[in-house]
Amino acid sequence: MTGGERRQSLHEAAHKLEHDSNGAGPQARVRRSFNEAAHKLGRWQVSPAPIRERHRPPGADDDDRDVVAHASRAVLALGALGVVYGDIGTSPLYTEQTIFVAHRAAAKTTLAGVYGVVSLIFWALMIEVTIKYAGFIMRAHNRGDGGIMALTALIRRRKVPNAAVLVTLGIFGAALFFGDGMITPAISVMSAIEGLNVAAPSVAHLEVPLAVAILFGLFAIQRHGTGAVGWLFGPILLIWFVVLGILGAHEVVQHPGVFQALSPIWGARFMVDHGVAAFLTLGGVVLAVTGAEALYADRGHFGAGPIRVTWLSIVFPALILNYLGQGALILSHPSDVSNPFLLLVPGWGQLAMVILSTVATVIASQAAITGSFSVARQAVQLGFLPRLQIRHTSKLEGQIYVPVINWGLCIGVIALVLAFQSSTRLADMYGVAVTGTFVLNTLLFLAVARYLWRTAVWKLAGLGALFLTVEVAFFSANLAKIAHGAWVPLGVGLVVSVGMITWRKGREIVTANRIAKEGPLSQFLAGLPDAEPSIRRVPGTAIFLNPGKETTPLALRAEVEHAHAMHEKVVIVSVETVSVPHVDSEDRFYCELLGRGLFKVIHLTVRCGYRDRQNIPQALALARKQGLLERALDLEHASYFLSRITITPTDAPGMSLWRKKLFMSLARNAASPIEHFSLPTERTVTIGSQVAV
Repeated sequence: MTGGERRQSLHEAAHKLEHDSNGAGPQARVRRSFNEAAHKLGRWQVSPAPIRERHRPPGADDDDRDVVAHASRAVLALGALGVVYGDIGTSPLYTEQTIFVAHRAAAKTTLAGVYGVVSLIFWALMIEVTIKYAGFIMRAHNRGDGGIMALTALIRRRKVPNAAVLVTLGIFGAALFFGDGMITPAISVMSAIEGLNVAAPSVAHLEVPLAVAILFGLFAIQRHGTGAVGWLFGPILLIWFVVLGILGAHEVVQHPGVFQALSPIWGARFMVDHGVAAFLTLGGVVLAVTGAEALYADRGHFGAGPIRVTWLSIVFPALILNYLGQGALILSHPSDVSNPFLLLVPGWGQLAMVILSTVATVIASQAAITGSFSVARQAVQLGFLPRLQIRHTSKLEGQIYVPVINWGLCIGVIALVLAFQSSTRLADMYGVAVTGTFVLNTLLFLAVARYLWRTAVWKLAGLGALFLTVEVAFFSANLAKIAHGAWVPLGVGLVVSVGMITWRKGREIVTANRIAKEGPLSQFLAGLPDAEPSIRRVPGTAIFLNPGKETTPLALRAEVEHAHAMHEKVVIVSVETVSVPHVDSEDRFYCELLGRGLFKVIHLTVRCGYRDRQNIPQALALARKQGLLERALDLEHASYFLSRITITPTDAPGMSLWRKKLFMSLARNAASPIEHFSLPTERTVTIGSQVAV
């Protein structure tokens, strides 16, 4: 590392680094004094005029741009181990226990029964994780980013056929993620704490209070950020997977015949012999693949290569060995089905294993929580949710805290623990949301492969048939759990998706009505020189936030019409959210000079990706530094003007009355634009106006 480079964090992808105005790469950081004005920093590249024409939207022709490795593959693999595999890595705690306890009609402790169950688990992991996610879907990305919201953004930007339907499916898939995010912490922590039944029976009655205390503490510390302990996640889970593999291998060595269970014949025989009962058993088998979505969702942090390497070299072998070991244990000691995972451990190490399991499940829960934060932020940036209060807990990309999501999940998780009080009962409601997301992900991937990659239909037919046959079977089997509580994640997903669709539709109506009320900006500026009484120019810089350059900011119109005054320097800022994760600094701005004579204004478009922070003062300073704004423009003392819209319901068509009320409720609870855009509170003026919906 040379002296001019700055150290990058483990999770910061190279394409996210700030580039200089020439695109030459990361700039050298120069120490400056505390009082040095921002417009005096750095080297200047002054343009002949404060306008730079850019007609190419970012990301229009570089969809193949991917994450660039910014550390060794071993370091990235270790980081992926701690972030990506917490959920799927803790599945052995409860998967076989749930299958053999809750599905006794088919899952018997006979050789055919045990081999059949282990075979189904192995092939579920092979098809869903190894072939589908690691092998194929990982290839579909939005400039490196993965996950169902990235696929949704990609489809919306490229306008594929039936895009509206596909985007709606993507919205529902993202909403299901929140339902799944409630169950993962509850079942993971409860399954670990239940090890006290074996390791320390005298305190087993404290399982539920301990689980509630751990979960509440986990949610309570979210506002402080996880950067201080994040570096521990990888090494701890590495230890976890090594222990899983050793425990399973120890039992397998004593019963090597269990390797026969890897043959698909045992799984097929299990399904044929037990019919409907075996089909319902798939509702327990799917527990082994929960968390597979994380491989894809966290693609933008590490890249596809390190995630695949970690899965194939560490996680997959450890999981299979442990599942085989549990199967061998059940064959030799059928009574151990009560907790086959912990009973793999010698008595002297069981309490230590309970502690390690609890730590691993806390990490798994942390991944689910931070994943929910990320999905919420992406939904806000893409216009599917109202502005939420989002706090950045560190300088590292992606470390954010969303209070309303955090405490909503906290209430839901603790309510589930208190209501169900055991991992077996929680497992009865687990799987519907997960398998629903699997199906939706496959459908969106097939659309991307067909319409964006132009893959032949005959090639996709076999692949789609394989994935959808497995996933629809899993989803159908889990529908039987609805009466036992599986309606909870489905209900959460349905409510959230209705809210997201309503917000998107309501925004379209309000935007249309607002445009009609604001009037054309060009016409407004053209009339200023001839206005009666004449418009006074007052000293200073005024910055108005407005959706675009076509209409007049209501706050600017109010200032002119009521005070007959206008600042000497006027900048209208529009934030344009594009369907890519990040926008590079050289593509971030588009600046125009509007108006004529003495009444010219600057219009600056700030392009933001759905994972970028929308900080208007920082964006303006960067635009001035790039030469797009006048060098002498006083941003440090500028006043910001916002138009506060009060939405009033009408009988106009477009949405039903209950959806209009829902939209108004969401709008009233949206975060303040002052905080959302990081505006200086003491220099921000809000002017009210009414718009009908």
